[in-house]
Amino acid sequence: MAIQVGQNAPDFCLYDTTKQQVVLKESYVKKNVLLLFFPLAFTSTCTRELCAVRDDIGKYFNDDVEVFGISVDSVYTLARYKEDLHINYTLLSDFNKRVSADYDTLYTTFSAMEMRGVSKRSAFIVDRSGIIRYVEVLENASAIPDFNIIDKILSGLSNK
Repeated sequence: MAIQVGQNAPDFCLYDTTKQQVVLKESYVKKNVLLLFFPLAFTSTCTRELCAVRDDIGKYFNDDVEVFGISVDSVYTLARYKEDLHINYTLLSDFNKRVSADYDTLYTTFSAMEMRGVSKRSAFIVDRSGIIRYVEVLENASAIPDFNIIDKILSGLSNK
């Protein structure tokens, strides 16, 4: 079932690029959280999206936000990707695809080479109470989430 605004965010525990566990519940108690699911590291649209967030990261820190990029790539692939792109926020590996399934963001068949189980490009905002405040799941992998709306929602949450 698709995630809806107003429901509790499914909790998760995933590994980051330093092989440390990150638990969603421990993050949203401190800050609002922006979850950005993306299909695959080292692809053009993913690189454009993640670099845009990297370049605007000051905007998110000012809003008291934790940003997590999530893909089904391995921790090792994501570590190299983060290093190569100088990503200044956390990338998480959902290699087993559990979190992508919980958030209903898996392609049955990804258009590129008919891969199965690749995350759809998606954005979710989780507030400090663990409530979903924004959902955008894109069917078109070459589209990018609407960061104008995301920024507006995060600004509103930072004032609460």
